[in-house]
Amino acid sequence: MANKIIKYRNDLKERAQELRRNLTPAEKILWQSIRKKSLGVEFHRQVPILDYIADFYCHEIGLVLEIDGATHEKSFLEDSKRQERLEKEGLRFLRFKNDSIFNNLSQVISEIEKRLKNFQNNDTNISPKSPLQRGDFFFYKKKFQTSPNRITASL
Repeated sequence: MANKIIKYRNDLKERAQELRRNLTPAEKILWQSIRKKSLGVEFHRQVPILDYIADFYCHEIGLVLEIDGATHEKSFLEDSKRQERLEKEGLRFLRFKNDSIFNNLSQVISEIEKRLKNFQNNDTNISPKSPLQRGDFFFYKKKFQTSPNRITASL
């Protein structure tokens, strides 16, 4: 999976640059904790992928971090379709609510580190149907999964 090139719409490039200049408060806080390979891998901000722009993306292991504000509560189905489409490209997701970033940043970072270690240790065995790759919606203290045949877990 390492550094897989995924195409994107050219018109998203300018929008992504604008979003990089105007990160949300939660994105700014998380960015300060994950930039400059501080977690051992390199993340990029506001990355165009297919028809979407991911909040943070690590090319090395194909991990997308999404920070969901209040608007995402009303767009759950749209977000899950978007995530499913990107997962078909072999990408993995972690989603956090703004409140988790503001109130529990150390636990968010700890969860990211735990998942990074897991992804890096298991990279040779990753398949599109891996539970770490297919349908994980992680919110601090709560996990929703799009696949009904998997066990839902919570932290």
